[in-house]
Amino acid sequence: MDEAVTAQDAQPAPPGVPAGTADPGGAGARPRRGPSVGHILGRWGLLIAFALALLSFALASPDTFFTADNMRSVLLQSSAPMILAVGLTILLVLGDFDLSIGSMLGLGGASAVALMALHQAPWQVALLAGLGLAVIVGLVNGLVVAYFGASSFITTLAMGTVLVGVEFAFTDQKTIYEGVAQTYLNLGQSAPFWGINVQVWIAAGVAVLVWLLLEHTEIGRFFHAIGGNPDAAYFSGIAVRRLRVLGFVLVAVAAAIAGILVTAQAGSSAPQAGIPYLLPAYAAAFLGSTSFRPGQFNVAGTVIATLFLQVVQTGLQMLQLSTAYINVVQGAILIVALLLSRLGQARA
Repeated sequence: MDEAVTAQDAQPAPPGVPAGTADPGGAGARPRRGPSVGHILGRWGLLIAFALALLSFALASPDTFFTADNMRSVLLQSSAPMILAVGLTILLVLGDFDLSIGSMLGLGGASAVALMALHQAPWQVALLAGLGLAVIVGLVNGLVVAYFGASSFITTLAMGTVLVGVEFAFTDQKTIYEGVAQTYLNLGQSAPFWGINVQVWIAAGVAVLVWLLLEHTEIGRFFHAIGGNPDAAYFSGIAVRRLRVLGFVLVAVAAAIAGILVTAQAGSSAPQAGIPYLLPAYAAAFLGSTSFRPGQFNVAGTVIATLFLQVVQTGLQMLQLSTAYINVVQGAILIVALLLSRLGQARA
């Protein structure tokens, strides 16, 4: 035992350091460094791009972009897309997809407006009917996918077609703009708090509720576990199939809420009004997954991404670019933002 030599004693002492003195960093320790550029880009790339977009449009349109009215408009235009994207985030956390949310948005708003305008239903009944349809659609999607093992892509794509047909049956493929209750229309009016629209507060409330659900409840932890490894979650005693059904119901209800707000703001219902909201919702959710917790879908990232995409659209419109150029620039900015964040993750 007295001949034993520790690994530390066996190492030659650095020049100027007495033999046997402990190396505080360990034999092969490397000096600590601060966060790398890659780490910063990987975690904060979206926020950096957001800040650059705000600065660029403020410089390009100094008299119109950074005004209180324009900022309130950006928040208003982001409200319905944010609700849809935040609801979608729940399902993406579970590892599923829903391609019917655009059609559900259109049906949720159209059914409520049609019941009021064509059948003189009270606005409360119309709202509950739109939300009730969403619950039924979510249950059907969830049962088919979770209990019968069908592909969520195919199932929800087919469901989207069905929902368009149901919407047409409700509205006869016509734009409805008369006979809508004033209380319903008030959902698109400004609130007394700083002149910010009611819809902005509703969107903020939905985002906070979903954040609390995913981050601070047992169900949220189960959602993350299912999305990470459904088999392991099942053998851990988690009710995987029932929770997947719940996820489809929640995203359908979020789509219906967004549809109700869209029709309340417009004061009318137009055929297939929800279809243009599908891809931006997925863009916001996936872009949001590159920030705060890179590689994981999260509500905070989705909210920032939704605002970022709306700022880009509003700024380009203020520059009076044609629709063709706006689409090209929007797509290019989204690709660059994604690549910037992915590159940062790879170097982190």
